[in-house]
Amino acid sequence: MLNAETLIYMPELKTPRLRLRRLTMRDAGDIYRYSRDPEVARHVLWDAHRSIGDSRAYLRYMLHRYRTHEPASWGIEELSTGRIIGTIGFMWIQQDNAAAEVGYSLARDCWNRGFMTEALGAVIQYGFDFMNLNRIEAQHETTNPASGAVMRKCHMCKEGTLRSRLFNKGKYVDVDLYAILRRDFNRLGLRKW
Repeated sequence: MLNAETLIYMPELKTPRLRLRRLTMRDAGDIYRYSRDPEVARHVLWDAHRSIGDSRAYLRYMLHRYRTHEPASWGIEELSTGRIIGTIGFMWIQQDNAAAEVGYSLARDCWNRGFMTEALGAVIQYGFDFMNLNRIEAQHETTNPASGAVMRKCHMCKEGTLRSRLFNKGKYVDVDLYAILRRDFNRLGLRKW
């Protein structure tokens, strides 16, 4: 049975280089620094932030989701700098099916450094060990293969391409769907933290 209480709590998750934690209004500057980059926003469903006001509005939205116990995102804090370099969290959760989808974004100066693989691995472990999920999904635009590489490094399996799945930045885009099951996670012995 899915343990919804663990989602409501959203505890801090730590990895060797990162701390995943709830966002606060104090994070607006860090969020704005990376969210204003059009390259960061290119493959996600939000537009590049045009002002720090956009970042504050995003944070108010996330704080509301925390208060109302809806699926939400952790801030990804780089331990060595104390800076928020991205977000990761559950986009939706299906209690009846014990399934959820994870989504994420990361500052461009942190790409190709293994940070998102570390964060996604921690969220997957949390989802199976504490939320009692059976299936965790993620999807990426087919024009963003680097995101698929992160999913594969976390032992997610590509299940197919969904044609014109999303309407993003004025056009329909194809996405690749990945998933990992609890039985695969247990069989592979993927617990690290």
